[in-house]
Order: sequence, then C-alpha cells, then structure tokens
Amino acid sequence: MANPKRRFSKARTAKRRAQWKLTLPSINRCPHCHHVKMPHRICPNCGYYKGRQVVKVEAE
Repeated sequence: MANPKRRFSKARTAKRRAQWKLTLPSINRCPHCHHVKMPHRICPNCGYYKGRQVVKVEAE
C-alpha cells in the first residue's frame, strides 16, 4: 500500500484549507408578491414565474 513520502506541515494544510469558504446563496424577491425566492425558480408564495402564473398555489 502506498504511503505519503513526506508529512504535510501544519502551515501547508492550513493554507490549503483556507481556500474553502462558504458562499451565501443568491436570493431574489418575486416581482409579483415581493416574497423571497431563489432565482430562476417559481415563487413558492404566489406560483408566478416571469410575470405569469405557472402553478396554482392553494391558500391555507
């Protein structure tokens, strides 16, 4: 079984792991109801996409 030739230093490992960071998902507001929604998706609140109703949302 292959083994690493040298041990990676703590600094090298930390530098590599410093490149990992979380990014916030982009959030848009629905132009019809101004509810927060993901871009390029049907609004879960009103069912509108690109100015027309695609899905009929039942009110509770």
